[in-house]
Amino acid sequence: MRHILLIILGLSLVTKVHGQDIPEHVSNQGIYDYLDELAAEKIIHLNSAVKPYSKQLIYDKLQTTKAKDSLLNKRQKEELQFYLSEYQIFSDTTTNPFQGTSFDLATRLGLTEKNKSYGALPLEQLGFVYKDTLFTAVVKPIWGVNYRMNDSGSVRHFWGGLKAYATIGKHWGIYASLRDNSITEILSLPETFTRAEGGNYKSAGAGREGGDYSEMRGGAFYSWNWGRIGLVKDQLQWGDHNHGPNIFDSRAPSFAMIKLQMKPVHWFEFNYFHGWLVSEVIDSTNSYISQFGEPRERFRPKNIAANMFTIHPWEHTSFSIGNSIIYSDIGGAHPAYLIPFMFFKSIDHTLNHAIQNQNSQMFFNVSNRWLKHTHLYGSIFVDEFATTRVGNSSQHNFLSYKAGAKVYNWPLQNLSVNYEFTHTNPLTFRHRITTTTFETNNYNLGHYLRDNSREHVASMTYKPMSRLRLSARYKNAVTGNDYQYDINYPVPIAELPILEDITWQEESLEFTASYELLNNVYCKLFYEFSNIRGFDVDGKTAEEYLMKYTPQFYHGKQHTFGAQFNIGF
Repeated sequence: MRHILLIILGLSLVTKVHGQDIPEHVSNQGIYDYLDELAAEKIIHLNSAVKPYSKQLIYDKLQTTKAKDSLLNKRQKEELQFYLSEYQIFSDTTTNPFQGTSFDLATRLGLTEKNKSYGALPLEQLGFVYKDTLFTAVVKPIWGVNYRMNDSGSVRHFWGGLKAYATIGKHWGIYASLRDNSITEILSLPETFTRAEGGNYKSAGAGREGGDYSEMRGGAFYSWNWGRIGLVKDQLQWGDHNHGPNIFDSRAPSFAMIKLQMKPVHWFEFNYFHGWLVSEVIDSTNSYISQFGEPRERFRPKNIAANMFTIHPWEHTSFSIGNSIIYSDIGGAHPAYLIPFMFFKSIDHTLNHAIQNQNSQMFFNVSNRWLKHTHLYGSIFVDEFATTRVGNSSQHNFLSYKAGAKVYNWPLQNLSVNYEFTHTNPLTFRHRITTTTFETNNYNLGHYLRDNSREHVASMTYKPMSRLRLSARYKNAVTGNDYQYDINYPVPIAELPILEDITWQEESLEFTASYELLNNVYCKLFYEFSNIRGFDVDGKTAEEYLMKYTPQFYHGKQHTFGAQFNIGF
């Protein structure tokens, strides 16, 4: 950490002024979809392979769009003004950013143009906002309720908390977000096939079903004109997608990490993070009994390092390549993995010569928006690869691949259509050593269906007016035999059949109507028909597979109706 601080100090002496960076969580689907639409219309350039975006980047993209507003239709113009009201706090101008809001405190508190200090409680943002020439602060509530019911009963999910962020000077940004959650039936455990955010649940207590969990995210970034570095505890997504990435997903609970992002030229971008994962593997050596006879257990340490190199050889086209490693049992964070630009598998061969290696991965991503209205994308996650298996019909490499296409505003304005396909071979995302699995808190870091699976998703969204989204989605997902990463299998693990037997299948059709009342304030109604089944395979019953992969609430054929209201994320 001392070396990181020295790097930051050195950068502060030589870099130019740039806006402060604070991440916009990927849960805010409204702004993310809007930016993707603008990129598909070739109004802005966007590297959508790495998320979350910073609020400063979002503001800059909105300002670019404002300069080209003659290219927007009526709905897009209205949404532009709506989102600018949220992100205008990141403007580097010294004029009052709250002029015309529902509750402008600049005059009431004597904060005048002369001292360039402004405060407001704008109804549009439902929170307190303050800005002067040195310091900016925003405090907002988080609250939400999701209620759904079907023939199995009903499930209620409540959450609430607070988020705040601030910028200091020209370079520093800090943020924090705390949410407490309570749900009457847990729908997203590590084994369940759902993209809903997971949590470290504790019993609801008092004889109640369900569980409670809290999620704390936050951190600090130092930014300069071509990059940023930060220490955060948060979630992230790597890989272009519309229904779950297959490189890194945000489903797992947040974890602490050092993040580095650099874009020294317009055609190249670099991203890196080094994280401290939670193994949930008991370290018997360092566990002990307290003086009162109470066991004090500790987990074995577990770390991850990952990087992504992205080039933009042509306008609206990008190629990304990266690698990662999950490592443990080498005395904590190793300096070699703190070097951002390395090929980590080669380092592993040096550090663990002639003994058990760590768990390394490679990945690739391509994004193309060369054809107006259209985003074509794909990604490959390589867990284990051998050239001798290529072209060998009896063997396979451990990899996952995704391909998708999304079309906006063609042939009809305000309509988007998307199709996405994901396939994952057996044992991808798995590992035979429990301390180096591709997981944190037992949640897989990659695709939510994990290995030996296949998924087709088709969706359509229509926006008849600003902030109103009407969408339909069809999904067909299957998973095959539940193989274990056991090198003593009677069959070599590279020869295990792909989807030979189907153990679990979901077919679902969902309709959703969502409206953003104010900035980050949503109300949503939804209906879903789902048919989720298990099958008798490998000595296990269909019911066993259903119980393992699907909450009881969704077993069999179900017509589920629901509603949600939330303030913030």
